[in-house]
Amino acid sequence: MRRPAAVVDDETARVRLTRSAHQRVVVEHVRPEIDGGRFPIKRTPGESVVVTADVFADGHDLLDGVLKYGAAGRQSEWTEVPLTPVDNDSWTASFIVQEVGRYGYTVEAWIDRFGSWLKGLVAKADADQDVASELLEGAALVQSAATDDKQLIAIADLLRSDRPQRDRVEAVRDPTLGALMRGRADRTGSTTYAPILEVIVDPERARFGSWYEMFPRSCTPDPSRSGTFGEAEARLPEIASMGFDVVYLPPIHPIGRSFRKGRNNALTPEPGDPGSPWAIGGPEGGHTAIEPGLGTFADFDRFVETARSLHLQVALDIAFQASPDHPWVREHPEWFRHRPDGSIKYAENPPKKYQDIYPLDFNSKDSAGLWQELKRVFLFWAGHGVTIFRVDNPHTKSFRFWEWCIAEVKREYPEAIFLSEAFTRPKVMRYLAKAGFTQSYTYFTWRNSALELREYLTELTTTEVREYMRPNFFANTPDILHEYLQHGGRPAFEVRLVLAATLAASYGIYSGYELCENVAVRPGSEEYLDSEKYQIRIRDWNAPGNITELIGRVNQIRREYPALQFNDGLQFHNTDNPALLWFSKSPPAGPLPAAPARSEERVSARPTDATKRAQDRAGLVFVVANTDPHNLQHGWIEMPIAELGLAPDSTYVVEDLLDGARYTWRGAWNYVRLDPADRMAHIMVILALTK
Repeated sequence: MRRPAAVVDDETARVRLTRSAHQRVVVEHVRPEIDGGRFPIKRTPGESVVVTADVFADGHDLLDGVLKYGAAGRQSEWTEVPLTPVDNDSWTASFIVQEVGRYGYTVEAWIDRFGSWLKGLVAKADADQDVASELLEGAALVQSAATDDKQLIAIADLLRSDRPQRDRVEAVRDPTLGALMRGRADRTGSTTYAPILEVIVDPERARFGSWYEMFPRSCTPDPSRSGTFGEAEARLPEIASMGFDVVYLPPIHPIGRSFRKGRNNALTPEPGDPGSPWAIGGPEGGHTAIEPGLGTFADFDRFVETARSLHLQVALDIAFQASPDHPWVREHPEWFRHRPDGSIKYAENPPKKYQDIYPLDFNSKDSAGLWQELKRVFLFWAGHGVTIFRVDNPHTKSFRFWEWCIAEVKREYPEAIFLSEAFTRPKVMRYLAKAGFTQSYTYFTWRNSALELREYLTELTTTEVREYMRPNFFANTPDILHEYLQHGGRPAFEVRLVLAATLAASYGIYSGYELCENVAVRPGSEEYLDSEKYQIRIRDWNAPGNITELIGRVNQIRREYPALQFNDGLQFHNTDNPALLWFSKSPPAGPLPAAPARSEERVSARPTDATKRAQDRAGLVFVVANTDPHNLQHGWIEMPIAELGLAPDSTYVVEDLLDGARYTWRGAWNYVRLDPADRMAHIMVILALTK
């Protein structure tokens, strides 16, 4: 006979109530956690995840718990790490991610019945009270945990024996027993934090890398024709010798003819003007085709392979927009927005008009078809050896699309890296990072004073943002020539290079930076005169005044000092001159992730033995920079000698890694002088103490 539904419901409620009554432990405020577990945090192989949680319960029982982690979706194979109490009901544990992929983690806690019993037993025994009843309670606890463990069975028998109470109490004080019981803890009524939190583990290049942006079409001796991949390939050894890790190319697809822009963004092009690479699509194809002037797919594949042989990875610019000549316009007009007269809307930023570009409609009637096609674009280029993508203006596309598309691509290519080029509102930039973008452009270009940099870097490295948003400090881009560079001359280029490369683990420059190109199209504009976006630019890379040697030395220092390969460990220090920025970087605690292999031809010099000793001793790198490119700045800077374990009157030697100069300093406050005519910054390590 089937029981009435009311009876079944009553029994179900009883079971739930019983379970709830036994679940006395509260686990809350687990960190790191992004938006209640909605988004994952980010790490690279070898990095640690330090987890904290508030764990408490009613009453005075002792608690115990573990941090559980492992490959996402495979909880049965997860590893457990004991939680350690910190203070005020706060507990912590950590784990190290080893492989690219997705990890899950959570916290489970329970009443420590054995520990609570032992605490009460010892307190009574030390007060010379009778503990006969307590010993029998302990025997039951140990027996229930013993199963077939002979050692635990023997202890349970001892606790039930008639031996003197003092002997039995001493037996259970043995830490070995505590360890055995902890490994067999009664987790009845335990509390596991929900939801399960996740970590995306990206390749090392997601955390650390030096980017160089170049236009292959400008690698030509003849300004009347496009450079080819073969000619661009010839520049790769030079780029590698400067110490870069990523060579980043603007769109390499066919360029539309309709409404093609001329030089300096002129509305009417001259014959032979190559147009903007961001006006994508022509008779030759669209986002999965190559501009004929650059060469063939075989040429491109050879370019990628040559780059790889030089320890360079190729990054491609992905711009999801179309010229009026793109095949999508003819084959899928429903993927675009239309005016009432049926014509397709071109891009506008009133009063500016971009008739050569059609934006895509991510909410079109065939959005599913559009989304699948855009995903295919990433997979297509990944099939040609490119797994790093700089995405143009992602904030003007659907957030949901990015969350879906990036996850889909990383399912097939877990090593894929997506750089968000979104110079927009802070919350929008952060959301894109949460939604899956591996790295993010930042406001670094517009943070030029020491105070602005301190405030901005404090936000990026000490708040929750650091768990999911990896900054990439580009010192310039084809779109942005900041007035600081326009008017600061070579000293401005030098100091911004040093700051970008030492404040952030990932940074980049756009070609021409090494020549200190700084002429704007007009006063008040951040656009370059004769912008490479609209024309071919032939350069003399050995022109007088270049800073190529400085770039190479800075990148070499970044490779040799792990402290500069992480964003954690940044600490600002005091100065008496607001124009001076004074800070240190320290490597993370514990074993460092293995450094990638490097080509010997990329290393032009090796650190001195003394520098190696300093690196082994502390790993600290100190940087002081003059943020005023026009004037000599000098003053006193405070070395954190107490944190270094040095006495207040210690004398020590520091070496400038840029040129090998050494200075003897004493105590905390020391004098520095930075003249734009001579140098804009020191990158220093402490060599040794002197007697």
